[in-house]
Amino acid sequence: MSKNRTIALVGPSLSGKTTLLENLLFVGGAISRKGSIKDGNTVADAAQEARDRQISTEVSAATLRHGEGSLTFLDCPGSIELAAEARNALVGADAALVVFEPDPTRATMMAPLMRFLADMDIPLIGFINKMDRANVQLRDLMPAIQDISPRPMVLAQVPIREGEAIGGYVDLISGHAYAYRDGASEEVPAPDSVEERKQQARTELLESLADHDDTLLENLLEDREPSEEELRAYLKTEIAANQVSPVFIGAAEFENGIRRLLDHLADFVPEAEAMAARRGIAPGDEPLAQVLKTYMTAHGGKVSLARLWRGALADGTVLNGMRVGGLYTMMGAQQTKIDRAEAGDVVGLGRLDDARTGDSLVAGNAPPDDPLARADDLPPVYAMAVSTEKRDDEVKLSTAIAKLIDEDPSLSVEQNPDTQEYVLKGQGEVHLQVNLARLRNKYGLTLTTRPPKVAYKEAIRKSVSQHGRFKRQTGGHGMFGDVHLDIKPLPRGSGFEFNNTIVGGAVPKQYIPAVESGAREFMVKGALGFPVVDVSVTLTDGGFHPVDSNEQSFKLAARLALSEGMPKCNPVLLEPICKVTISIPNDATAKVHGLISGRRGQILGYQAKPDWEGWDEIEAHIPESELHDLIVELRSLTQGVGWYSFEFDHLSEITGRLADDVLAHHAEEEDA
Repeated sequence: MSKNRTIALVGPSLSGKTTLLENLLFVGGAISRKGSIKDGNTVADAAQEARDRQISTEVSAATLRHGEGSLTFLDCPGSIELAAEARNALVGADAALVVFEPDPTRATMMAPLMRFLADMDIPLIGFINKMDRANVQLRDLMPAIQDISPRPMVLAQVPIREGEAIGGYVDLISGHAYAYRDGASEEVPAPDSVEERKQQARTELLESLADHDDTLLENLLEDREPSEEELRAYLKTEIAANQVSPVFIGAAEFENGIRRLLDHLADFVPEAEAMAARRGIAPGDEPLAQVLKTYMTAHGGKVSLARLWRGALADGTVLNGMRVGGLYTMMGAQQTKIDRAEAGDVVGLGRLDDARTGDSLVAGNAPPDDPLARADDLPPVYAMAVSTEKRDDEVKLSTAIAKLIDEDPSLSVEQNPDTQEYVLKGQGEVHLQVNLARLRNKYGLTLTTRPPKVAYKEAIRKSVSQHGRFKRQTGGHGMFGDVHLDIKPLPRGSGFEFNNTIVGGAVPKQYIPAVESGAREFMVKGALGFPVVDVSVTLTDGGFHPVDSNEQSFKLAARLALSEGMPKCNPVLLEPICKVTISIPNDATAKVHGLISGRRGQILGYQAKPDWEGWDEIEAHIPESELHDLIVELRSLTQGVGWYSFEFDHLSEITGRLADDVLAHHAEEEDA
């Protein structure tokens, strides 16, 4: 059985994941010198965008040898706006190491991630970082962590307090006590002051394990406690089964508790074969891998970071019809070429041009019939209209953005058919700014950005009959077209309708399609300057000239009739209204009701979010113009965890000052 295991490092921004990884790599002997986020030289944050912002911006892989096998860590961004990176990486992990901040008020930030781990059946181990802080109170923190976890979270270590400071901890598994020292911790006798708390916490640990093991329960009822070896076996079994999640403590910045954490990870993280079986992967020799992340490297081209669940891989293997053009181990941005990878490894696969993040890869010329489960796509919640500063860069832009989307599938782009803008969509302002920085750093493209235009429409309130005649005589054949049109409003959502009631050949049949074409062309920009909807145009009468009439003449006559008639129809401005579904912790529900009302929204109803204890789901109609920065305020009200999805619902009239402001702004843009 392979001893190579993969652990995803997840947690909120500023929780210290990257620092923790740096220390794990150092104490595990994978690196000889620790870097720092401040100096921009850590293994994980090699990307320029990460160094500039001093936050993780993409998944980074790093491997260390430990005992008989290896541990590969996937350092995942903590920003909620970069959550898709973490979700895509987690599907390839044997377990998640969840890094918590020592602050109960910030525990809620982890709720969506904890739910994802439970839904994907991924084991987790907790680590409370920054325990050097004097104000840490685990009696307040652990209930807050338990509130966001669908599975039991139980302390496996308790702190030793020295006055106001935390000077070490007792490991409940081994029973040994350790004092923090500069750069490490050392074993010491457990002080009497911690004995009561130690016994209480150990009892809680054993009782949590006994809830899922009858043998242990019987032993505890008979006052027979398990040995350290037995306790480790119980823990490993129940962690793998997602029945219990132990929580360890330490201070990564000072290397406190890191060596014991590394040993515990090596002991308790399930083996790759066990997790493959949990995912329904049949054993065998044929390779099966899944792409966790895609990188576009400066010199090596496309590299797909993949978890090999089964079989072996060699350079040149054909996967899904693509030949592997390089096999690498990854240490952050550093790639080391290897000849072969075994089941359980995480490796970089070169030049799989058509492979996408989340794809399952098998040997041969076709993808698998039964692909592995992948993380669901996150709907976009923030958008920017973008354009190149230099006209010569327009050709490069679409190619560069296609590469960005290959690296980050939570990014999307569209050419808005109504506004003709090139719109970049993602998970928030930080998410889009990171990708704009990538465009600049990798491809030399600098873009201008602005909020996307709203696709306003216009309609009419009353009916009008209008005559239109186009006549031009310039010598030789002239142009002549004559039409009588009835212009009528239609019910909202009907679109455009053209009818013809001509009798007696007043307008020859061959010219009637031209009248319709002219009417449709006019509807692109109506009397108010916006596309016209929900209008019926009926050709009732007209006239023609046997020599000068042609299709173009009747097309222009129709446009002339409409340009004169539509202003008489009481045109009205329409704005798009979206149906929005908002998911939030229920302690923020009242505040979000106010947020919706303040954005001209109409609450349709709210209820408890299914299967999310302590969460609500609100449905509302909100104008599209109010959605641009809704996610910013929503996250501000919910410690970053609230989100929404939306879809176009209907068009609604907009009048008064709001309409005047829209028309004035539109006129300024037209004159610019």
